[in-house]
Amino acid sequence: MSTFLEVLVNLPLPQSFTYKNLDSQNKKYKPTTVGMRCEIYFGSRKMIGCIINISNTIPPSCTVSEEKIKPIIKIIDDEPIFFEEQIKLSEWISKYYLCSQGEALFTMLPSGKRESSFSSLSFEEDEKTFTQKILSEEQKKAIDEILNPENKKIFNYLYGPTGTGKTEVFLSCAEKILNQDKGVIYLVPEISLTHQVIEAVIKRFGNTVAVLHSGLTGSQKLKEWMRIINREAKIVIGARSGIFAPVPNLGLIIIDEEHDGSYKSGTTPRYHARQVAMRICTDKKIPLIMGSATPSVEAWKLMKENKIQTHTLSKRLAGGAIPKVEIINLSEKSEDGRKTEGCISPKLEDEIRNTLQEKKQTILFLNRRGFSHFFKCSSCGFELKCKNCSVSLTYHKTQKKLICHYCGWQLNPPTQCPECKSLDVGYFGFGTEFIESEVKSKFPNAVVERIDTDNLSSQKELQEKLDLFRNNKIDILLGTQMVAKGLNFPNLKLVGVIMADTGLHLPDFRASERTFSLIVQVAGRAGRFFPDGKVIVQSYSPNRSPIYYACKNRIEEFYDEELQQRKILDFPPFSRLIRLVFRSPIKEASELAANSAAEILESFREKYNYDDYEILGPSECPLSKIAANYRNQIILRSESIKTIQSVTARFIYNYKNKQGVYLEVDVDPTNLL
Repeated sequence: MSTFLEVLVNLPLPQSFTYKNLDSQNKKYKPTTVGMRCEIYFGSRKMIGCIINISNTIPPSCTVSEEKIKPIIKIIDDEPIFFEEQIKLSEWISKYYLCSQGEALFTMLPSGKRESSFSSLSFEEDEKTFTQKILSEEQKKAIDEILNPENKKIFNYLYGPTGTGKTEVFLSCAEKILNQDKGVIYLVPEISLTHQVIEAVIKRFGNTVAVLHSGLTGSQKLKEWMRIINREAKIVIGARSGIFAPVPNLGLIIIDEEHDGSYKSGTTPRYHARQVAMRICTDKKIPLIMGSATPSVEAWKLMKENKIQTHTLSKRLAGGAIPKVEIINLSEKSEDGRKTEGCISPKLEDEIRNTLQEKKQTILFLNRRGFSHFFKCSSCGFELKCKNCSVSLTYHKTQKKLICHYCGWQLNPPTQCPECKSLDVGYFGFGTEFIESEVKSKFPNAVVERIDTDNLSSQKELQEKLDLFRNNKIDILLGTQMVAKGLNFPNLKLVGVIMADTGLHLPDFRASERTFSLIVQVAGRAGRFFPDGKVIVQSYSPNRSPIYYACKNRIEEFYDEELQQRKILDFPPFSRLIRLVFRSPIKEASELAANSAAEILESFREKYNYDDYEILGPSECPLSKIAANYRNQIILRSESIKTIQSVTARFIYNYKNKQGVYLEVDVDPTNLL
């Protein structure tokens, strides 16, 4: 008698598929349970499927007769790697983020077929090697309130300036939950923060820690995954995808630096880890702790409306004080009449020199890679752009190449203008590579290191450079947002923000929020362990609200103004958005697809009696071409997420992909570029 397996595949198809299990006499046969993966033929392709149901009769969802049902090739796993809980969560993700359940489930699971160990982190030391810190009254109060069994609020926000001890509150809460024999998920942003927090967690909890992040191979991730399932690891620390860890008896979820954009996935399903965490915690009735010095605007609104319980930390704990911040207007001369030449103002140069004399350290921050930002002809104004993307090429001096930061296309720099043949061509703007060159020429005796994706070959190299800086082997560290968040350096006195305006002019409603957050976060690295930390912020627009409020430490005023602006414009958190992007190598095809989609969406109003949503577009995306694909978008807006989810789901169901056109669906987008 045949056994039938209901299988999900990683394809944008809205149903499961039925296969026959191997006969027990077959030499490839393995005892099979729900939660295992199998190898199958899907059409002529070999694929991996996830088994979500086993029955002795053909499932009702099967649309073919028994003789047409194919057998599987083999069972991959020796034991289940997912359970009913993950199946239910994948179903919710599928409905909320408008993707197939197969795509959702495969996003949650490790891709490796076999377990493999890795040596980047050691779990051999079972002993706790940390020294218990004495908690402040604010910290004790926050811990008691969060874990109070009578606390009816599931969602908690730990808010306070950088250096006020949020990590210690997270770790203390985690410890208390572990002592109840429950598990913990601790999420951190993907970038450099991960290493330092992982270090603190492992020192605290030894070999009960599992690590999940994109630096692991599929097999290494599977190894950690099985440690979690088998209860060898009770606390999981990871980036965005760590939210899916199969932690038995989960008792707490922590999201550090909640505002960070890396918690939102850029590929299907475009989930937000915060949203998924809220869903899990609501279902399980367990606390969720989010924390940041710069909450997202959405979180701030919920805090002010008392829909999230707020726990405030106000005092720096390591002897430091909130650093003094000074704004430098780059379009004006300094007080002594000196003008900024290059990218370092006279004031910043003086402060770096003083800091070096005091044997203290400096961080210089610019959120722009490369040497120069773009190549331009002064005669005709021609600007050299990527052949595949609608963005300027960036000059990288060390490689002597013009490089696209979106698709990686490279070009040898021309000696004359490709348009008018003029020799009056040059490079404009500057990136981290340019700063490095300037700093080394101004301070030849200082040890200078740059951190960005161009000069780092691995996570290990990043960790090594950060450790050298922490151990005072580097005087000046410069880089992109890798140096801006979550790092704690005892000897750091000075932070210089080279160009605060970099992200301010992007055509995205979140540009102000991101600029504000980056300045506050990078400024917060200074003076954590002594009272005279300094921050110099350079800008051509010093009076723009995100820069002005960040520098004056007027946090509440920024959020109040930003919320007011969002309300006037009817953007989140006062409305909900779904973004549909139509991309194609053929410009006309992308435009046509977006135009016809807009007509279909408009017709739904009468056809299905929808009237409370707005269609913005169709229009070109601000970045109209990426990786040789032209992009057009439609944005659906409504106060009700359910309305636009329903409208979009109907559209997707009826939508027939035009040849060569690909549709991206982004629910609650954090980026409109």
